[in-house]
Amino acid sequence: MPVPAWEPTAAEFSRSRLQRFLALLGFRSVDELRQHAANDPAWYWDAALRDLDIRWLSPPTQILDLSQGLPWATFFPDAVYNYVADALSRWGTENRPALVWEGDDGRTVVLSYRDIATAVPRLAAGLAALGVQPGDRVGLFLPMIPETALAMLALGWLGAIVVPVFSGFGPEAVATRLRDAEATVLITADAFPRRGQLVHLKEIADRAVAECPRIQHVVVVRRSGSPVSWTPTRDRWWDDLADSSSGMLPATATAANTPFMLIYTSGTTGRPKGTVHVQAGFPLKAAHDLAFCFDVQPLDRVFWLTDIGWMMGPWLIQGTLLLGATVVLYEGTPDWPVPDRLWRLVATHGITVLGLTPTVVRALMARGAAPTAQHDLSSLRAFGSTGEPWNPSPWWWLFETVGNRQHPIINYTGGTEIGGGILACTTIEPQVPCSFTGPVPGMAADVVDENGQPVRGRVGELVIRQPWVGMTRGFWRDPERYLATYWSRWPDLWVHGDWALIDDGYWFILGRSDDTLKIAGKRLGPAEVESIAVSHPAVQEAAAIGIPDPVKGEALVLFCVARSGIQPSERLAAEISDLIAQQLGKPLRPQRVYFVSDLPRTRNAKIMRRVIRAAYLGQDAGDISALENPAAVAEIAVLGRAAGVEDKTEGKDR
Repeated sequence: MPVPAWEPTAAEFSRSRLQRFLALLGFRSVDELRQHAANDPAWYWDAALRDLDIRWLSPPTQILDLSQGLPWATFFPDAVYNYVADALSRWGTENRPALVWEGDDGRTVVLSYRDIATAVPRLAAGLAALGVQPGDRVGLFLPMIPETALAMLALGWLGAIVVPVFSGFGPEAVATRLRDAEATVLITADAFPRRGQLVHLKEIADRAVAECPRIQHVVVVRRSGSPVSWTPTRDRWWDDLADSSSGMLPATATAANTPFMLIYTSGTTGRPKGTVHVQAGFPLKAAHDLAFCFDVQPLDRVFWLTDIGWMMGPWLIQGTLLLGATVVLYEGTPDWPVPDRLWRLVATHGITVLGLTPTVVRALMARGAAPTAQHDLSSLRAFGSTGEPWNPSPWWWLFETVGNRQHPIINYTGGTEIGGGILACTTIEPQVPCSFTGPVPGMAADVVDENGQPVRGRVGELVIRQPWVGMTRGFWRDPERYLATYWSRWPDLWVHGDWALIDDGYWFILGRSDDTLKIAGKRLGPAEVESIAVSHPAVQEAAAIGIPDPVKGEALVLFCVARSGIQPSERLAAEISDLIAQQLGKPLRPQRVYFVSDLPRTRNAKIMRRVIRAAYLGQDAGDISALENPAAVAEIAVLGRAAGVEDKTEGKDR
């Protein structure tokens, strides 16, 4: 039976928003609320958003419309709502910090709610003067700087659709997303420091835009002051955007289900998927989860080590500002220029909720970067964790060495398509290492067997049985792919693609049940890597897999088949590795690149990545009777043995 490592104190109960919500509704426990919410999602989301004091421009007369079926469930179908107008109408007159920023070089900026309420309508007017209209798609290719948050808010205010792009991507990955979204404007920066070295973002953006004929304007933030190439008919400085505007643009009265963000995620095959999120969806889910799982309130300062191109970046900004708390943004890495940089950040800015990944914790452990007496971490009251499953030893290191066993670790898992969490901990429930205390309230999660029937005490598929606020409104202009990805296995069950386990009431995630790669918590489709590899003139075919890594969680390994007449070599493998790093970004460089004579494939030519991974790690590859070329499995197994790799993942969170 799992044994709790942390128990909530009277202080957690007395300040808890969730505890007050339970009392208001007459429930005795969070589990009781979860069950009632799962049975009646319309009742739950109406009650929860009333408690959060969501301010509609025109309130809904209907909460949930299921007339198009569960996959296309629509919340608040007749409401009018603009999430930025909501946040600024509540907090925009206040002079306390809304955003605190620290750069890689130590520079800091503080913006009050009043500052943001002044800047956002002016920036929206500048964008409108540039030709941006409601519904237009605008790419956001920026590091985590104040302008990133302001640009996202200005686009929401205007009613345009923001397309956040990971600042570590190479030009091809950027171009793929901008082309798919049919973006007309890109907002980027000249360059930004990363571990003391400049990342020339404008140069990458120019190469991407060259492949995106719909881009009409590139807006450039002066972050470093570095010289950049300039196209006068296309490029504009960020500062001129606000200065040239004709005034303060009023907020656009958008329908509640108006798309406001396309954020891309990768699957096992095909191009990246543009998940569509709406004004009264993703931001409300983010605020809800921050309020009820992390107990965020106006005096909190919330930090997450993330990027605007990953879900947690927009989630942090939108959810925190709706709750009137302070967003802390950080441009750099947690261990540069000193291993304890992250703890300095907490102490300097009085962070109360610190969000990070197990990968970061493993890296800090390896560098001996424990807090010392010189760092005052007394502001901290909770850790947050997402991106990948925990291993026990880093969980305990964070809990004991950093947190002195005083602070809960709010384990949180969901996805870009979810708009937030499926499972989480709360600050008013006991915590077992590496586990979740249950579904996020309002998420009708379950674990099922191969027949779609509920299972307890053994591993099954994580599914969701009811709609929720925050669920994607499908994939951008690809409804069939959305249905095939999540709704095709069992009728009216969202299949998330994670293996999960419920053990004596505690939930555990055991990794992906599909082939999606998760490198340092970042989801990447094998097809993206493989497409770049085969663009090399020496490569005929390629297959990418993720293998366990003690720091990143997963490391990328690539298997290539050479074209006829090409002699494989270490130099050639290095070229391919460099090419992938150039196109997708250095964090996604393969750990190893192998050349093999063939790849395991079925008779209908489907490459079996799961078989490749199992063979390489020395695991049972299962039934390979459908393979056309089983000898290819043996060749890969030999490579794995020679490399000395095996699946050493510890703990039941895999």
